Amino acid sequence: MKCTLIGHPLGHSLSPDIHKKLFELSGKGGEYDLTDIEKGDLENKIDLLKKLDGFNVTIPYKTDIIPFLDSLDKTAERYGAVNCVATKNGESKGYNTDCIGFIRSLEASGLSLSGRTLLLGCGGVGRMMAAEALIHGGKLTVAVLEEEIPHAKEVIATLPNSENTTVVSLDKISGEYDLLVNSTPVGMFPKVDFSPVGESVVSSCGAMFDAIYNPVKTKLMKLFEKEGKTAVGGMAMLVYQAVAAHEIWYGASFNENDIAAIIEQMNEKIRNN
Repeated sequence: MKCTLIGHPLGHSLSPDIHKKLFELSGKGGEYDLTDIEKGDLENKIDLLKKLDGFNVTIPYKTDIIPFLDSLDKTAERYGAVNCVATKNGESKGYNTDCIGFIRSLEASGLSLSGRTLLLGCGGVGRMMAAEALIHGGKLTVAVLEEEIPHAKEVIATLPNSENTTVVSLDKISGEYDLLVNSTPVGMFPKVDFSPVGESVVSSCGAMFDAIYNPVKTKLMKLFEKEGKTAVGGMAMLVYQAVAAHEIWYGASFNENDIAAIIEQMNEKIRNN
């Protein structure tokens, strides 16, 4: 099989390492590389991309790719974004495996969206996380910067069960929560000494998930672990969305121990860089 990741600029990406390990585990055999496509050149590359067995999509093409596809899975329709494409018999279909990776990484850690969830941020990935929390029957509070509240309310209004959502500013978070989910870039490498919220908010939350995977443990995660609480980093989500792509492309099946091993191997690469 031949697959790739498209985006711009791609820079360093863990995707080839993750997908190559998944190909090895499956026994299927396959090649996975990076295809950096300059802005405005996507249309010229579509015919070549559709000759592959599948490809992944990252910024800035998650929405730009949609008009060139023959159909969309319900996950892609729900979020208006595609990060995985399967090509079979000349037909291309778009999927959103980010949501699958998010849910599976929570489940693997024994975390749930069915309770009271505090979501920090409401951008691209934050919108998906908000929708998943509401779909899973949770009561959702979204915290953003004061100036972003009107936009966050507009986003939430488009989601199912939006009446179960409260939008507040980051400096006015109150109450108790079962799970905190960070979708902001605060704490990402190289600005690792920052946290989107302080210890008082951490104390009011039972556990957390951080979409950031570099560093392996953000300052926010360390605050949770200091209190003996579960803190899950974003590497699990990155690996599980890749697993979902292989399931889509050729019906692969992996055991949880092997997936956990890949997550730890990728975390080790981050620690050593």
